[in-house]
Amino acid sequence: MTMRTLFLQPPTFDGFDGGAGSRYQARREIKSFWYPTWLAQPAAMVEGSRLIDAPPAGIGMEPILEDVKNRDLVILHTSTPSFAKDVEVAQMLKDVNPNLKIGMVGAKVAVQPEESLLKGAPIDFVARNEFDYTIKEIAEGRDFKDVDGITWRNKDGEIITNRDRAMIEDMDSLPFVTEVYKRDLRIEDYFIGYLMHPYISIYTGRGCKSRCTFCLWPQTVGGHRYRTRSPQHVAAEIRLAKQYFPQVKEFFFDDDTFTDDLPRAEDIARELGKLGVTWSCNAKANVPRETLKVLRDNGLRLLLVGYESGNQQILHNIKKGMRVEVAREFTKNCHELGIKIHGTFILGLPGETKETIQETIRFAQEINPHTLQVSLAAPYPGTALHKQATENGWLDETNAELLDDNGVQIAPLHYPHLSHTEIFNSVEDFYKKFYFRAPKIASILGEMVRSPQMMKRRLREGVEFFQFLKNRKDAA
Repeated sequence: MTMRTLFLQPPTFDGFDGGAGSRYQARREIKSFWYPTWLAQPAAMVEGSRLIDAPPAGIGMEPILEDVKNRDLVILHTSTPSFAKDVEVAQMLKDVNPNLKIGMVGAKVAVQPEESLLKGAPIDFVARNEFDYTIKEIAEGRDFKDVDGITWRNKDGEIITNRDRAMIEDMDSLPFVTEVYKRDLRIEDYFIGYLMHPYISIYTGRGCKSRCTFCLWPQTVGGHRYRTRSPQHVAAEIRLAKQYFPQVKEFFFDDDTFTDDLPRAEDIARELGKLGVTWSCNAKANVPRETLKVLRDNGLRLLLVGYESGNQQILHNIKKGMRVEVAREFTKNCHELGIKIHGTFILGLPGETKETIQETIRFAQEINPHTLQVSLAAPYPGTALHKQATENGWLDETNAELLDDNGVQIAPLHYPHLSHTEIFNSVEDFYKKFYFRAPKIASILGEMVRSPQMMKRRLREGVEFFQFLKNRKDAA
């Protein structure tokens, strides 16, 4: 008999970002909520389950504690920044239902399974790496000792590590997460400033062939082989999503790098073109113009592009596999083809100096993406950047949780020539120099004049942005 299972993104602090379903939980420039796709996937495989995504729905602990009185199993998604709070939630669940089995999933427990169990007394097991079939087997009642891919605590308190689980090769074998979205979520709760609202996000594959030293998911859960769903399978889910959610304005493909396989990206685009949908995806800044044109002609509106830095040596240092001049040409092609770009940059990566920060700001001004986001280098456990920072003494271990007590992202990395404070303050400098330019202000005002809906959105984002700057000043 299947265990009565709850998949849970626990409540969090007010004003925290819903960061890519990863419980990033940092106060960001603009409040945003991504879909809990990593939880929705196993939820689609467990009969009679329920998914509660508390932060975007504004759900507190009271209804969750009432729900778990009638549950056998709870699966909590956690991360490095949220782990301590998630353990507190797990204890609250155990207090109201002592017979409850609690498992944790996510990159944090995938790379630190034993440490997580030692620091999390109410946790019965953690799932390592891909956990879809792992959770399905546990929910179906299989004994913990017979489940691949978990580290667990036996009745004597001993921590046991089972053998690894094989990676999923047939991605078309996974059921549609859209079914869980319809059953358990309100899609209007999910909002990203650069995407049209309401939007829906799904994965068309897992893994990324790039070797960026800072990137969390390929190094901890997804792997470096891009394992993909067939274009027909993707199109079938979008067709179903259109039927379930006729109000959706845009579909986003959250694969680490959707453009890793260019022929497949073009095949999916052509399928989407037949459906007449608007869509966006993550991309590397090296997609050739011919492919960009195929994607645009079949509904592509925006690309989310990780530029990271405008300095070539830093890109080499982080193994980005990207040349600045290629990124510049790619961006020029997107502008000419009418494809919008949300560009992401990271400050404080190895090799960063005061001069390279200014070089990156000038690069961003020159290529001029439609919108951008600036982050501080975050050395997550399990990444090559974390290992490198630890070995070189760049990491301030007192700030290993990556956030301060108020939820503001801190700068955990520092260098002999560049302090925490200098890196932290450069984020605000970056935003001001990019957005407070006459051409950019004119572009934003023009966009607002053309669309009352956009005016309302940008005004709200402006209020949130200035609150973000205030929070950073308070934290500094």
